[in-house]
Amino acid sequence: MRRQLTLFLTNQKDEIEKIRSEFNPVQFELIAAHITLCRENEIEELDKIIGNIRTISFSKPLQMEFEPVERFEKGKGLLIPAKIGNSDFLELRTTILAGTGEFNRNYLPHITLMHPRNSICTDKIFDQIKKYKLPSIINFDTISLIEQTGDGVWKIIQQFPIFNPNN
Repeated sequence: MRRQLTLFLTNQKDEIEKIRSEFNPVQFELIAAHITLCRENEIEELDKIIGNIRTISFSKPLQMEFEPVERFEKGKGLLIPAKIGNSDFLELRTTILAGTGEFNRNYLPHITLMHPRNSICTDKIFDQIKKYKLPSIINFDTISLIEQTGDGVWKIIQQFPIFNPNN
């Protein structure tokens, strides 16, 4: 069983999900478009992590800026990398992981369009996807604790709103 904290795309996801369903249907069926917020090794102290999450109350949704699509894993995979300097994302991770022994400062958030485990991005596919109009700014307002058993579908275990419009 694997667990992680995730930011699912709720708005501005149509083009992204269209790409994922066409070019990476296996991954599309396993999990919706998202950004991994904290990996399983970072959230082993889950009670502490959940306590930290419950202290979060942004006055506006978490906003992230993204670069154009790029290939990774020897060209097999395709992702949308976040721009360097998304300080609100780093602040969110810092708050969540406060008091734990895990924290990867070099983690660059991204949205995976084609996972190399179950798809291959060819030059032709890459050229085709570069023509899509993908969002350069995406807002997030909920953290999801998700879980996967074996190679099964990821399931949402718990959700935590991070945006309080009354702040």
